[in-house]
Amino acid sequence: MSIQIETRYSSHPEDFKNYPTTEIREKFLLEEIFVPDQITGTYTMEDRLIIGGIHPVDKVVKLETIDQLKAENFLDRREIGIINVGASTRIDVGGESITLGHKEALYIGKGVKEVVFHPAQEGDTYLYFNSAPAHTAFPTRKITQADAEVVTLGSLENSNHRTIYKLLVNSVVETCQLQMGMTELKQGSVWNTMPAHTHDRRMEAYFYFNLKEGNVVSHFMGTPQETRHIWMKNHQAVISPAWSIHSGSGTSNYTFIWGMAGENLDYGDMDTIKLSDLK
Repeated sequence: MSIQIETRYSSHPEDFKNYPTTEIREKFLLEEIFVPDQITGTYTMEDRLIIGGIHPVDKVVKLETIDQLKAENFLDRREIGIINVGASTRIDVGGESITLGHKEALYIGKGVKEVVFHPAQEGDTYLYFNSAPAHTAFPTRKITQADAEVVTLGSLENSNHRTIYKLLVNSVVETCQLQMGMTELKQGSVWNTMPAHTHDRRMEAYFYFNLKEGNVVSHFMGTPQETRHIWMKNHQAVISPAWSIHSGSGTSNYTFIWGMAGENLDYGDMDTIKLSDLK
């Protein structure tokens, strides 16, 4: 079987305050996203999002069902969003062949029976994905950066000059609850999502990539008055519960993918934390 998905359970914010570094990493950090010729991921009880990577190298990889779902097919009761962080590659969706380029996204809705991922003809295939429970079947759709809703925020003076590409959001494509996008930091900027925020209506996951060799990101999480950090490397992801902030600062600029699941599809629904209130 070419798919391996582990399960992680939810954590209470009061318990989180007592976690040592090792336990924070064990519960929230996803260290190995890409394994050759495998689909690898984590089924988190935080809004039941599945977070993972698809890395076909020498053979095609199929999206097979997993024990946690108790379903005949992976997408019987789910939707999935995929963002290509590697070379251009081919994905077969229910008999339709789709070419997904670098930093392009693909939405596949509930009910699709067969999804097949092919190795890239040139370069390496790295596909990052989030999957959430779905109640309605929406059509498969490819989203390019030209299709995205694009916003540039921050400034070099504040070390957070960045461009946000809203790829799988309700202003671009219909989804049940899944939202995904990509944020690119400009050269000289290292801070993301600052000022920080929380949103009780949904959880979030971050995946860091395009991090220059030898560099790292310090990802901040926890309640606003009890923050902790996780040191992260390129091609790693982190789970952020609804009660937690989610922000990071790198030793160089980088790109990250944000993904959300929950009951609210309003991208702007967030509770901003004043910088002076962070502790």
